[in-house]
Parts: sequence; structure tokens; C-alpha cells
Amino acid sequence: MTEIPYLHDIVILFGSILVVIVASYRLKVPPIIGFLVTGILVGPHGLKLVHDSEHVEVFAELGVVFLLFVIGIELSFSQLKKLWRFFIIGGSVQATATVGITALIAFKFGHSIPQSIFYGLLAALSSTAIVLKLYSDRNELNSSQGKVSTAILLFQDLLIVPLLLIIPILGGTVLATSSELIVRFGGGLVVVALTLVIGRYVLPKFLKLIIHTGIREIVVIVCLFTCLGAALLTESFGFSLALGAFLAGILISESDYRSQLLAEITPFRDVFNSMFFISVGMLLRLDFFFENLIPISGLVLCIILLKAAILIITVILLKFPLRTSIIAAMGLSQVGEFSFVLIRAGSVHGLFNDYNYQMAIASAVFTMILTPLLISIAPRIAAIIETLLIREKTLSNSDLSSPSPHSQTKVVVCGYGLNGRHLARVLKTSHIPYIIIDLNGYKVQQAKKAGEPIVYGDATRPEILLSCGIKSASVAVLSFPEPPALRHSIQLMRQLNPNLYIIVRSQYLSELEELRLCGADQVIAQEFETSIEIVTMVLSKLHLPGNLIRTQSHILREDGYEMLRAPSPVMGISDKVFQALSQGTTDSYVLSDTHYAVGESILKLGLRNETGASIIAIVKGNKTITNPPADYVFESSDVLVIVGSHAEIENAFIFLEKN
Repeated sequence: MTEIPYLHDIVILFGSILVVIVASYRLKVPPIIGFLVTGILVGPHGLKLVHDSEHVEVFAELGVVFLLFVIGIELSFSQLKKLWRFFIIGGSVQATATVGITALIAFKFGHSIPQSIFYGLLAALSSTAIVLKLYSDRNELNSSQGKVSTAILLFQDLLIVPLLLIIPILGGTVLATSSELIVRFGGGLVVVALTLVIGRYVLPKFLKLIIHTGIREIVVIVCLFTCLGAALLTESFGFSLALGAFLAGILISESDYRSQLLAEITPFRDVFNSMFFISVGMLLRLDFFFENLIPISGLVLCIILLKAAILIITVILLKFPLRTSIIAAMGLSQVGEFSFVLIRAGSVHGLFNDYNYQMAIASAVFTMILTPLLISIAPRIAAIIETLLIREKTLSNSDLSSPSPHSQTKVVVCGYGLNGRHLARVLKTSHIPYIIIDLNGYKVQQAKKAGEPIVYGDATRPEILLSCGIKSASVAVLSFPEPPALRHSIQLMRQLNPNLYIIVRSQYLSELEELRLCGADQVIAQEFETSIEIVTMVLSKLHLPGNLIRTQSHILREDGYEMLRAPSPVMGISDKVFQALSQGTTDSYVLSDTHYAVGESILKLGLRNETGASIIAIVKGNKTITNPPADYVFESSDVLVIVGSHAEIENAFIFLEKN
């Protein structure tokens, strides 16, 4: 029998991937880190289970193509519009500063100008896959650090295409004269324009023709064809495979079929991406790592500190507080997955010797491995640095007892999002003194123009809370999506005012206990309130009495968190709900001025004969007629009280509506 090439290596790799995914789930670390470690262990420099890393690199190249294709699809222009300021200002400042400072340092250590610039390009990129996965797991994607990190990462992802065009010029394989630079970038623009034209006028019709067949296999094939076909097109013009895949993804992101195509391509992306990260791990020589442990450790430390420092300044320039800047900076201080793409390209174009190549691989791998630790300790590091750099004002007893500028404040509202705006409107109409604290400068300006009592400040700072009258306030409401800041703010408020009633809005049920332990009196979990609303709607649709519905909702709120965690449901009012469903219930129906039943008698209407339900009472203003006679004639605005099983009630409503 003919031996299948690479079969041994493929079996080893897929077996390793299975082990890594299960282990990563158990250990709660991103699988990407497990893939890197797996590559180190099973590769030709480790246990030698896979002897030739070139076999894996074939799949790794496809991994890069699919990764860029999916990033192009996910690069929603509507998302960029919301984050445009962070994207343009934050992304450009971070990338430019990192490239420039890194290149300057490398040049001072004796590297050539092209090599120095190349090292700056490597350092400028962070890991989109790892950072966004970790923030998602920590429920922090909608936090301040999550939003600014997402914007900067998207900017970096967009950089990979022009950076791949620059590498051959830096390596000298493409002459860097002015005319040739213009020709090369002009050619790149022509390729981009050609791809966009084809995508704009041909791709939508092609996709419509394919999708409307309804054959799923064709959808999968068209995904692969679009991705690989665009990659082949750009390669035929002398550019990278990744460029075409990225452009194809961008085009599909604007089509009506974006979600379905993304769903179809995701399994291929995941398989080949795992191959890519394993192949990166295989590039690291363990003997080199142990022989150069000290310089590698020093380089890793320098990369993290340099990137973090630049990012702190960048995020502060975007008007975020120091705490948020430090947390975001530590999260983005690693070297990203696309840096490995640049490392491969740099090696091909002669920008590395073997020593520097291995140093770049080793330092990049270990900055990525350290990322979960850095993100987890970032809030504590931020608190320590804030204490060291911004000394707390020493407040004497007289200071604490003296009235604040807002000493009459009854409610302190932290966060001026949708919940904060609604609460402020109610408090204003109720003539209850309140003050709002928010860190979004634009929101603060708009609110001030609208006459709102709002201050720009950080609710985790004691001087801000004291100046806003926290010591005399009765209630504080916290509704900003940053779990670390929420915990710190709750603890601080509790210290400053032990009698304060603290209400916190949380996005997830999993944060409930921790926020209560920090001192919150009431935690409203957004996902749990949604579940209660669904329960209420379902029971209302089944025409259960309002008191049962209200009692069921009350029990869910009081004991529901324990019920959701328990292996079996806790029985209570649910027994009464079951009895009501089995024995029958009541509901009401209001007759409008133009309803067909107005002027008709109960006998002529024939509700019971048609549906099985009965009218047991009629409410006319403040008067109630029980057991109305069969000749009673309905009038406008009569409220019919109908009794029957939930099915009969439903039929009665259909009967009353359809005529």
C-alpha cells in the first residue's frame, strides 16, 4: 500500500491537540498557550515525536491564511465606528512609539537600521487571540480596558498586511529605491483595488447564487474557495497569501451572509490555527533556551516593561485613569501571534542570524505564556502603583467631618450609561438630590450641557467620593462594567460610609458572591434579571394569576441564585404554579370602542360555546358585576374576567381577537 505522506505527524498532532484542549479547559488557560508548549515538547527539539517541523509548517501557512481570513470577516466597520478614537489614536500612537523606541534601542546595541526597524515591528504587535479570550473568560470585554485593548488589537491586526509588504524591502531582497518603493506599494494598491472591485460587483452575486441553493456542503466549499482563491490571486501578483485572504474576509464582512460563512469557516480556522501555534513551539530549541536562560529572561522582562510603559502613556492620552491604563498595558505587553509570521518572513529575507532568530522565538513564546498571569495580577499591580505614584491625601478628622461640596447628596450614581441615565431622570423628577460620577469625558460634557449634576472622576478614588458627598449619601448605585473597579469602589464606599446602601449592577451571575462579600447590599445580575423576565412572560402568556407570577419572581430573586446552582430545582411556589396550570386560571380582556363585541350580548357572543371559557365578572369603572346574566350587553371599556384552563383562556383570547 502507498504510504500517505505526513500521516504519522498528523496523527501525533491531532492527538496532542485533543490532550491540550482538555487540559486547557481543566486548567482554565487559553488553548493557544497549550499549543505553544505542545510544540516545544513534541517537536524535533523536544521529545522528537514529530521529526520534521517542515511538515507542520505546510499546515501552519494555511493556518495564517485562515486566521487572516476570519479576522477580515470579524473586522466589522460598525465595531470600528464605535471604537474609532481608540482605534485610530490609541493604535497609531502605540504602534509608532513601540517601533521607534525599540528600533532606537536595537540600533544602540549595534544592529543595522533595517534590522532595528524589523525588531520594532515584531515588538509592536500583541496577541489578539490570547488577550480577547482571557478578557472574555473574565467578563471584561465590555470594561474600559476591554474596549481600549480591542481597539488597539484591531489596529495591530490591520497592520500585518502592510508590514508583510515592508519585510522584503528591509531585507534587501527588494531594492528600496524611491521609484521601486512606489511601484511596489502602487502594485499593492492595484491588487487591493482589483480584489475589492471583484468583491464589490462579483462576490455578492456569486454568494447569493450559492447560498440560495440551500446545500450546506456548497457553502463550506465556497468559503474555502473564496479564502484560498483570493490568497492565490495576491500571491500570483508577488504578494503574500495572507493579503488576499484578509481582503476576502473584509469583503465578506459587509455581505448579508457574513454570519453563516463565518460559522462554516471557523472549524477549519481552529484546526489550522492550532497547527500554526504548535509549529511555532517547534521552532524553539530547548537546548538553546536553557543555555541562554538569563539573556532570554532579561529580554522578556525588557519587552514587557517597554510595551507596558508605552501602553500606559497611550491609554492615559485617551483620557482613561491610571488604573485602567495599567491593567490594559499589562494585558497587551506580550508579543503577538502575527509576530511569528513576521519572524518567518524576516528569516526568509535575511534579517536574522541563527542566534537572534532563536532569541526572538524564545522571547515571543514566553511573553505569550506569561500573559494569563499578567492579566490576573494586573488589578493588584495597578492598585500598588497608584498608591506609590499618587499619594493619598492625608485627611484629618476635621477634614472628614467638614461638609463636602455636595453634602446634601442622597444618591451617588457611578456610571452614566443607560441605567445611570434612567435613574437620573427618575431622581430629578422626584426632586431627590443626586450626583453622577463618570470617566467618559464626552459623556460628562454632554450631561453637563443637559444640566445634569455630573463630575469627571474615578469612583475608586476616595477624594472623588468624598467630594461628591459619599459620607452623607443614603444610596450609591454602581453600574459600570469593570469587575475589578467595582470591587475596589464597593470596599472604599463601605469604609467611608458604613451605613450606605450600595446597589451594584453586574453583567453576570458568577460575580454575585464576590461583589456581596466586598460589601454590596444588593447585586442585580443582568443575565439573571433577563431570565426572570422570560419566566414572567411565559407565565403571563399561560394566563396565570398575577399574584402567583409576582410571588414566583420574588422567590427567584430571593433564592434563585441558590436554585440555579443546585443540582435539582428547589420547590416552592412552583407547586402552586403547576396546580394553577392543571386546574385552570383567570385572565382579563378589555373591550375597545371599536371592538365587534360592543353592543352584543353574552348569549349572542357565544364565548363559552366556542372556547369552553366562561365570563365570571365584568368590571365597569369602579363597579363589578359578578355572574352577569346571559342578556347582558357589552359596552365600551368593559373589562371581561374570563375563567378556564390555560388552553381555554388562550382560545378565548384568539376568539376575541380574530373577529
